[in-house]
Amino acid sequence: MPISTTLSFAPPPPQYLPLHRNLNSSPPTLSFLPKTSNALSLRRRSLFITNAAATNSEINIKLSTGGGDGGGGGSNGGGGGGGGGDNNDDANEGDDDKNKKRNRDEALLVLSEAKRSLDSLPKDLKAAIEDGRIPGSIVSRFFDLEKSGFLSWLMKFAGFKERLLADDLFLAKIGIECGVGLFTKTAAEYQRRKENFFNELEIVFADVVMAIIADFMLVYLPAPTVSLRSPLSLDAGRLAKFFYSCPDNAFQIALPGATFSMLQRLGAIARNGAKLFAVGTTSSLVGTVVTNTLINARKAVEHKGKGEVENVPILSTSVAYGVYMAISSNLRYQVLAGVIEQRILEPMLHQHKLVLSAICFAVRTGNTFLGSLLWVDYARFIGIQKAEE
Repeated sequence: MPISTTLSFAPPPPQYLPLHRNLNSSPPTLSFLPKTSNALSLRRRSLFITNAAATNSEINIKLSTGGGDGGGGGSNGGGGGGGGGDNNDDANEGDDDKNKKRNRDEALLVLSEAKRSLDSLPKDLKAAIEDGRIPGSIVSRFFDLEKSGFLSWLMKFAGFKERLLADDLFLAKIGIECGVGLFTKTAAEYQRRKENFFNELEIVFADVVMAIIADFMLVYLPAPTVSLRSPLSLDAGRLAKFFYSCPDNAFQIALPGATFSMLQRLGAIARNGAKLFAVGTTSSLVGTVVTNTLINARKAVEHKGKGEVENVPILSTSVAYGVYMAISSNLRYQVLAGVIEQRILEPMLHQHKLVLSAICFAVRTGNTFLGSLLWVDYARFIGIQKAEE
């Protein structure tokens, strides 16, 4: 606050000590506005009382800066910024800072209890702790996983580390998905084709091969994660920054100190859909090429006419399977991992891992079987597969 009027005081008696002691100068002076409000005057007086233990330089600084009342000439309500501002945004930033500080304190406490230092952790985990992005529970889980030699090796890969820290049953779910994939998909193919199953064996084989290749990615991509990624470069584009801020699962629970908007969650569906389209198209190319090779080998061995067994169309089948995975598989596995497992089953059965694993096995088995049925219906609907008469 500006200073405009000077009031001079006589030298104090010996029993009183002045605020500024300078034996070689004139008595000290203090300056105030001529017309200050009572509230402002009280605030000025309290400054001397509450800072009695402070040094004279500290008091001088507080007096000269006017107690943080914004830019000169502003009203008292502009405190600290001089200009109104977005109070809600400031409040949200304040909450985020508090959450980050709480996360950092929790993580450092866990480190202290484990007698570990920050430097002993991987660089990405260390940076996340320093930034307050992960709570102490994630650090504890890291130490538990680190006790296993295989899991410790697996966590050297960033993608596996982020998923194992978010879900300690992640590997079990991959085993479930891949383990039941062959059986359930073959059973679904048989139920749909029935007496034509062996007549369409090459197509069945192609479907199963595509499914097994894709099963791993169907668990991996939509799985909830603990983000340990390093920040993007400053020259990254707006689209890259947007998808970087999206979660890996549209329905996953955000860690303390982090939030996801509706647009970011929709972005997670779009991003995973694009990835699964690429995975589905590639796996289908592999499956159909192998199938056509087997068909041609069978023709050569059995000396059958070319018209009796037709090759599987490579391009149309591959693109169709990519679209199917981007839409049907993407949505089903997003809901399965983010809603059914993380939001419903895990809170209920957190202390009963064996029961939780058994229920996840049953749910994922049913989802895999349903996916096989939907693929056969979809393939026949768009005309890339036909039932034998």
